Amino acid sequence: MKTPVEVWKELKENMRKEWKSAFWTVFLLGLMIHLPVMIGDFPNHDGLAGMYFDQNMITSGRWFLSIACGLSSYFALPWVNGVLSLIFLGIGGAALIEFLEIKSEPAVLLISGLLVSFPALASTYAYIFTADGYCMALSFSILAAAFTKKWEWGFIPGGICLAFSMGAYQSYLSFAMLLAMYGALMVLLSEGSVKRKIGKTLHYLYMGLLGTGLYYVMLQILLRVQGKELDTYQGINGMAAGGGFSPAERLRNIYSDFFAFTGNGKVLYNNMISFVSCGILGVTAVVLAVRLVVRKGYYKKWYFYLICLSACLLVPAAFNVVLMISPEVTYHLLMRYQWCLVPILLLAFLCRFGFLQTELSGQFSPLHRRDPETLKKPTVICNIIVQWAVFLAAAVLVVHYGVTDNIAYSNLQKKYEKTYAYCLRLADRMEQTEGYYTGMPVAMTGVQSRKNLPETDITGAVTDNMIGMSGDYLLYTDTNYQAFMKYYLGVTIELVPDEEMERIYTTKEYRELNSFPEDNSMRVVDGILYIKTE
Repeated sequence: MKTPVEVWKELKENMRKEWKSAFWTVFLLGLMIHLPVMIGDFPNHDGLAGMYFDQNMITSGRWFLSIACGLSSYFALPWVNGVLSLIFLGIGGAALIEFLEIKSEPAVLLISGLLVSFPALASTYAYIFTADGYCMALSFSILAAAFTKKWEWGFIPGGICLAFSMGAYQSYLSFAMLLAMYGALMVLLSEGSVKRKIGKTLHYLYMGLLGTGLYYVMLQILLRVQGKELDTYQGINGMAAGGGFSPAERLRNIYSDFFAFTGNGKVLYNNMISFVSCGILGVTAVVLAVRLVVRKGYYKKWYFYLICLSACLLVPAAFNVVLMISPEVTYHLLMRYQWCLVPILLLAFLCRFGFLQTELSGQFSPLHRRDPETLKKPTVICNIIVQWAVFLAAAVLVVHYGVTDNIAYSNLQKKYEKTYAYCLRLADRMEQTEGYYTGMPVAMTGVQSRKNLPETDITGAVTDNMIGMSGDYLLYTDTNYQAFMKYYLGVTIELVPDEEMERIYTTKEYRELNSFPEDNSMRVVDGILYIKTE
């Protein structure tokens, strides 16, 4: 048995430089980009109910989430949750670099930057109370692919990692699937016997089957232990049966959503600069792939066309596998982190075949790489120009995504400030209503009327698809008001039961009220304070 000092020394000796670069890039750049949400306290509508939450989401299929979030306690602690999430994501970033076999330092920095800046992480931070658990799940999904590739029997620890990832958040299954497909493609493009290639490719399939099987078994066991059933939320209770949708309907939804979000989701790119940057990476990768196919003579092989057809069919399905499992799901940005793999895998593919190396591409002899005459050749000049274009395109995307995140955080803070001011006015009006006393039952729906409130959100073009970030206010329901006023104003609201509210809503006294903040928007009726906000 080794001492802690010996273990630490061994870890330091075996830790590759690229792993360290990836981890610290994710961590430090993550702090630079996401610091506003970590040092602020800007809850979204779900966060109001998550000030203290044990994260026991077994009824949503997330049997591991309570453990994953337990390290940071079950309180909403933005700084603690945020730092832990970056540590977990940094580990995932190092595993991603290892999986992609990235040796070039600039490429390590760019890929790590794309991972930590992608707007799906900003949407995750809108749910800061569970961000650390989700980032742990994402890292497990990356480790699943990395372990499978690393060792002969790596699909066993890989499958275990995948099960824990899905046990915290099922959406990251797509991340593991896409990495597995990329890994399988790289195996097929490598040298070696057909038997070896098939064997290594099947390892990714074994990892997926083992992981999903273990996840499902653990879910069923823990549901029985706790005496619970799967919830109807997001159609999770019908995940085994497909929610009553036929396979053809599910496939149609998958492909239509994939092309709609990729082409016009306003996340992968949302302006001309980011569009051009994505285009440079995509076009360069396509040109390189065509050259590779021609040079290696793959187009002469019958199985090449089978692989292309399979990729076209499977890639959209891998991106949207959640829609295959649960077709009724509301598919928001929190569940679309895998789209960051579009620029990441394009860049990784380019790096694998000579781009962003420390020297010129391997097609030139080392003795001639610094020869002035060689460097003047058109092909060499073109090579250098393309490398600069790829480098700058990826760097621009990192900056663009980071700016997008901060636009979203700016609006999130403004939503909080406007909600605070709105609720302060509401509380003041309540206390001045004749007959009201603290603890009196309150009847309200929680829906806001916006006709008397100015529209001040100017970020819609950027934040429309960033769940939790868009809009003007945090409040949607009466319980949102109750929680916000309790935690941020110290004001008590005792809501009437939902059944009683349904009756009150149709009464003449309630219907005659004006919408807040107009006069006569509140009235005490039979010992109940009626408040009309909608």
